[in-house]
Amino acid sequence: MVKETIRVYARVKPLGRRQQAGSYSVDNEEPLPSLEITVPRDLADGFINNKRESYKFKFQKIFDQEAKQDVIFDSIAKPVAECVLAGYNGTIFAYGQTGSGKTFTITGGAERYSDRGIIPRTLSYIFDQLQKDSSKVYTTHVSYLEIYNECGYDLLDPRHEASKMEDLPKVTIMEDSDQNIHLKNLSLQQATNEEEALNLLFLGDTNRMIAETPMNQASSRSHCIFTIHISSKEPGSATIRRSKLHLVDLAGSERVAKTGIGGHLLTEAKYINLSLHYLEQVIIALAEKNRSHIPYRNSMMTSVLRDSLGGNCMTTMIAMLAMDKGNIDESISTCRFAQRVALIKNEAVLNEEIDPRLMIIQLKKEIQDLKDELVLVTGKQRKSELSQEELLQLDELIETFLKDNDPDSSLDVGADMRKIKYCFVLMKQIINHPMTSSKKLLSKDISEEKNSNEELEKLKGLLQQRDNEINILVTMLKKEKKKAQDALSQLNATSAGSAVLEQSHSMNLEESQSPSRCSSLKEAKVFSSSIPRLPFLSRETGGNMSLGCQEAFEIFKQDHADSITIEDNKQLLRHRFDEAKCLGEKLNEVRNKINHLKGKIIQRQIQRAALAVLNPSEELTFDPVEENLRMQIEEEKKSYKTVYSRFKGLKVEIEHLQLLMEKVKMKVQKDFEVWWSEEAKKFQEKPEMVDSPNTVNPVYPQFIRSSQHLSPISFSDTSRESPHEDPPVKNNSVTSDSPTLKTRTPPSSSTSIPLTGDSQADADILAFIKARQNILQKKGLGNK
Repeated sequence: MVKETIRVYARVKPLGRRQQAGSYSVDNEEPLPSLEITVPRDLADGFINNKRESYKFKFQKIFDQEAKQDVIFDSIAKPVAECVLAGYNGTIFAYGQTGSGKTFTITGGAERYSDRGIIPRTLSYIFDQLQKDSSKVYTTHVSYLEIYNECGYDLLDPRHEASKMEDLPKVTIMEDSDQNIHLKNLSLQQATNEEEALNLLFLGDTNRMIAETPMNQASSRSHCIFTIHISSKEPGSATIRRSKLHLVDLAGSERVAKTGIGGHLLTEAKYINLSLHYLEQVIIALAEKNRSHIPYRNSMMTSVLRDSLGGNCMTTMIAMLAMDKGNIDESISTCRFAQRVALIKNEAVLNEEIDPRLMIIQLKKEIQDLKDELVLVTGKQRKSELSQEELLQLDELIETFLKDNDPDSSLDVGADMRKIKYCFVLMKQIINHPMTSSKKLLSKDISEEKNSNEELEKLKGLLQQRDNEINILVTMLKKEKKKAQDALSQLNATSAGSAVLEQSHSMNLEESQSPSRCSSLKEAKVFSSSIPRLPFLSRETGGNMSLGCQEAFEIFKQDHADSITIEDNKQLLRHRFDEAKCLGEKLNEVRNKINHLKGKIIQRQIQRAALAVLNPSEELTFDPVEENLRMQIEEEKKSYKTVYSRFKGLKVEIEHLQLLMEKVKMKVQKDFEVWWSEEAKKFQEKPEMVDSPNTVNPVYPQFIRSSQHLSPISFSDTSRESPHEDPPVKNNSVTSDSPTLKTRTPPSSSTSIPLTGDSQADADILAFIKARQNILQKKGLGNK
């Protein structure tokens, strides 16, 4: 058992470009480093001002603004990971206001490989140590819990992306008789290597709830607990060690009066501040000596972290501080909270238990050994039941005993509990049924028992047969239902196709009547076919987009804020691939050289053996050539190991960069989907703007562009319009001063946009037209 207080560290976030630094100093000379924060007096409070100007706090270690991620891991997370590998529970959590760098410290940044946080570095370290230790058999599992608005969700649930959060099963807390916490609907995913664990981490981070607030562009709106479960067992031993490591990223507290948020963000902030308030209540209760009740059940987060706070765990806290002038008060509050946490004592116990499967095997072996010893002593092989002969002998003994009038007579059946029990049962039956012969009664009971057992077996077989028949019928019904649904969908598709054919037939008739209208209708058909039905909004469709939507997405991606990050990561990934290729070629070259040297040694040994056969009188002496070849092989092996270690590190870095790129790409695609759906909703609210005869049908472009990144020349490649052209309301056509530019003539004012009849496709068409109108309006304003 290890008794120690919670270790508390402090990390100062680097200042932004427009932030003014607050006054603070770090003193590392004392036994414990101290942080002193100075708050200058405000002259507006008058001459008589008794407010404190200096606050001093002590920590295990203080990391200033220049501290790197690898230093944080080596000082804070690495000792905890070593204890977890030894069989103890561990917890690391970051606490601080919103925007102070908690997620960056725990999870890491998405731009550079060196910005990896505590979680990916801990996974890499743990799997590296497990690979080195071959004396035990290890099993590793991972879970990722999100607590959003005081409701738990499994971030590793595969249904997370395809369903709304309200439709997902909530993680609930179950408590057994020993007050151990169990989480229902939280999956444990097995991870056999570092790559699988990092993929699970990336999946969970993608599903997290984040939002933009005035304090932080990507603020975490939920508490997240990433847990690594490790079990180890030595071969042949019945003892199993089970340990777990909680890596907690708490959502940041925020003052609503300062941020001025409202609506949905305000609701999230209330739940975040309330859960952090309950956490502080637990900390205060644990710090008091004579407190009998600890309010763990007030919130889900404190219930899950019960062992981490005053229980069987080695806990470490990181106080995240933003030391700019606007956040000095919040930083002082965080330091005060850290000082209260440092008073809590935990009792960490080595988590060892006996493997129940091995215990069953050992007990069975012990029973068999006892049976063998009993046979050796008595000289008789005992069975679980008495034989018919033994039963008859016991009946005769009991009958003789009951008829004997001698009070000193005894019933001796030997040291056999089976015979003793049988005698008691028979005596009880004789007493309860004195008019019935004991033999007949016993035979009747035996026959009734046999009959009941046979009837029970028959009923079990019949029940199993009925269950099989029901399962077969249910399977057949499901197949028939699926066939009916497929047939119905084919029928709907056929009817929709016939409607399209009729519409195209009517268009052909109109084309033969009017050439100008023919061209406009062809143009409308091309336009409607180029509009995607937003397949990327549903994850199950595979993300197949039409040509127009692909062009729109490409332009949206180029104007997105993360495009520079994507290009930088691509360039870095290309360099890493080239370096890995060169290292692979060098490895092959060194391997071939080692094989060549080995061949020379073998050839040299064959030559010496042949000389020894020809001249047996000569003794074999030391061969300097062979020794020189062996020294060269050793040098090449050292070179091979050095290059291979670098090659392995490059592989890990390349995999991490690929995960980062995938994460940024998914973020860009989600932003595009949000923008597209907003445009569709706007136009569905005012569809009469398109069908009105006084509204001009716009020129149909091949792509659209995000309104927030649009410039007046954004469509210069597809349609260039003269800045001095007349308003199109007069003649319902689009003209241009340039004679070489070919513009499309829309339909007349009496003709509305042709729709398909499908609600989804019509909504996409209307959204596209609305977006084009907004672009033309902005472009007109820009030209003026």
